[in-house]
Amino acid sequence: MSATVVLGLAWGDEGKGRVCDALAADARYVARYSGGNNAGHTIRVGKEEFVVHLIPSGIVRAGVVCTIGNGVVVNPEVLAEEVSALENRGIEVRGRLKVDGRAHLILPYHVRLDGYREKALGKAKIGTTNRGIGPTYEDKIARVGIRVQDVFDEGILRAKLRAALREKNSLITNVYGEEPYDPDEIADYLLSFRDLLEPMVADTGALLRGAIKRDEPVLLEGAQATLLDNDFGTYPFVTSSNPSAGGACVGTGVPPTSLGEVIGVTKAYTSRVGDGPFPTELFDEMGETLRRVGNEYGSTTGRPRRCGWLDLVAIKYTASVNGITTLALTMLDVLSAVEEVKVCVGYEIDGERVDEYPMSQTDLHHAQPVYKSLSGWGVDVTGCRRREDLPEEARDFVSFIETELGVPLCMISVGPERDQAIVKRIGV
Repeated sequence: MSATVVLGLAWGDEGKGRVCDALAADARYVARYSGGNNAGHTIRVGKEEFVVHLIPSGIVRAGVVCTIGNGVVVNPEVLAEEVSALENRGIEVRGRLKVDGRAHLILPYHVRLDGYREKALGKAKIGTTNRGIGPTYEDKIARVGIRVQDVFDEGILRAKLRAALREKNSLITNVYGEEPYDPDEIADYLLSFRDLLEPMVADTGALLRGAIKRDEPVLLEGAQATLLDNDFGTYPFVTSSNPSAGGACVGTGVPPTSLGEVIGVTKAYTSRVGDGPFPTELFDEMGETLRRVGNEYGSTTGRPRRCGWLDLVAIKYTASVNGITTLALTMLDVLSAVEEVKVCVGYEIDGERVDEYPMSQTDLHHAQPVYKSLSGWGVDVTGCRRREDLPEEARDFVSFIETELGVPLCMISVGPERDQAIVKRIGV
């Protein structure tokens, strides 16, 4: 048995929670491996909707053990709120959720610094969620971060906070002109979460490796997506972690040799929250139609998402980076609202046709999409449960994407409900 990775192929919001929820029906463990509460996965169960930001989406499946890996940054206040909200709706959480002791904690000064920096950048802002994610990862790399396990050693916790805040307070007061933080107040704040965290703390990597050894199905859940990857995304308009497949190993402690299927998720069109290049973005009535019909508003920030046509140049690139073995296509039902469907199959950069995703930031900003037009289908597909049930034009669209990417489709989402999907093969 090997672990299955589910990750996004564009800028996030592809419907990974929807796919992970379906796969979690056959999983024993679902593990989150990167990011923090800057992500949001939405799961619909009948008339109920659950939105999770830190806890893996497998939590709404009874009997599934969920882990927050060492690669995730954890805001303890958000974690407490999310646990409480789920338990108040009848979901068992505390007995099934494990948090890695190596995971780093998002502290109040990280959140404040995130906001200060975005404000200082002005028009050059990155468009972060202002959740403190970047500053927390900075401290992790600088070796001054506070980890979950530190909450259980008060002496170490206070010493680490004093060391970290010597530099942070200088930055906060001298650069941004704000009030400094008291390390003892921050320590007391973190110690207040000890009772919540104590039964959850575990070496989650050991748990997952043991599960794989016992042939128990493990699902590794990505947050954000590959075009937001700190190395492979549209830098600097990226997140501060590695949502790509390599990050799944680093962020969970599952070795590369234990990875099996890598399922890439893409919408039937494209959306993006935040700033940065987006070659197929639509600024006309069509873009507004996609936003309205697809309800394209961020599940974390509530911001309206930028919408555009599917960009196969970008998706081919991210599929290659991740080595995806299968593809999940979501939001096909949204395209029922358009008469003509377009797909970007190349770029024109300074008058030259380009078929490969450019490495140069400048080239990407100058890229103009080259489109292939396909006929729309204009009928409701939410009732389709087999590929053969789709109208011919929708089948042609799906087959075109499958052929262009060279990997089989394991799932086609035709609506938000659990059963509104065409499932060919589940990878767990």
